[in-house]
Amino acid sequence: MYKIIEKNFLAENIVMFKIKAPMVAKSAKPGQFVIVRIDEKGERIPLTICDYDRSLGTVSIVVQVVGASTCKMAKLNQGDYILDFAGPLGNASEFVNLNEEELKNKKYLFVAGGVGAAPIYPQVKYLRQLGVYCDVIIGARSKELVILKEDIEKLGCRVYISTDDGSLGIRGRVTDLVKKLVEEGNTYDEVVAIGPVVMMKFVSMLTKELNIKTTVSLNSIMVDGTGMCGACRVTVGGQTKFTCTDGPEFDGHLVDYDEVIKRQNMFRDEEVRRMHHTSECSCF
Repeated sequence: MYKIIEKNFLAENIVMFKIKAPMVAKSAKPGQFVIVRIDEKGERIPLTICDYDRSLGTVSIVVQVVGASTCKMAKLNQGDYILDFAGPLGNASEFVNLNEEELKNKKYLFVAGGVGAAPIYPQVKYLRQLGVYCDVIIGARSKELVILKEDIEKLGCRVYISTDDGSLGIRGRVTDLVKKLVEEGNTYDEVVAIGPVVMMKFVSMLTKELNIKTTVSLNSIMVDGTGMCGACRVTVGGQTKFTCTDGPEFDGHLVDYDEVIKRQNMFRDEEVRRMHHTSECSCF
């Protein structure tokens, strides 16, 4: 059993949990994920690690309510326990394998869409601790849904915001900000984009034109998290990959995004039915 040490609401239907999981915290690296199961009847939920503290033995995860299981999890409180918290799983971000000398002169641009700011946070934190330059773009529908902005700024990054309604930052898309930054003379060795698949698709199309290496995370299509169910199959560079075992991060210029979108929608109708037939769908 894994105890919830802390619970915070980041936005409507978006919750951050800090879990006591010393063994996971000891081995966790940016880009990896955990599998969470609330109880014996609960479904396996893959969640990207948002932060970890090896000294305290804690791991932070962010849960967005998108179905019956995440809704049930969001109702848990500080002091409650989770049955399973398995990890860290998946491959760490590519830059973790680079030494400080290789990293010190690189410049990264992180692009987060919505709750994508959560998996971006540990990556930025890791790089900033090594003194690596990072700019961060966060996009959301409105200012109320912008998460972790202040936390990322505390790491010493410039943070740029775009919202659909213009309530914070510029009114527009994250790609508008990518274009703006490059046109202003900013140069980047790599772009890391995490968020809705459509967002990552258009960011990758733009960065391909700009000739900037781009990494994306396909964590949102994972189901089982072990490669056994095959639900997260994706074509990358003409080859079949499994997001949970080969990823979750891939070369953004090689991903077949149309296939990913179709696969992501496979279980949508089932989730809608479950939400309509459970009293747990009214979370807050």
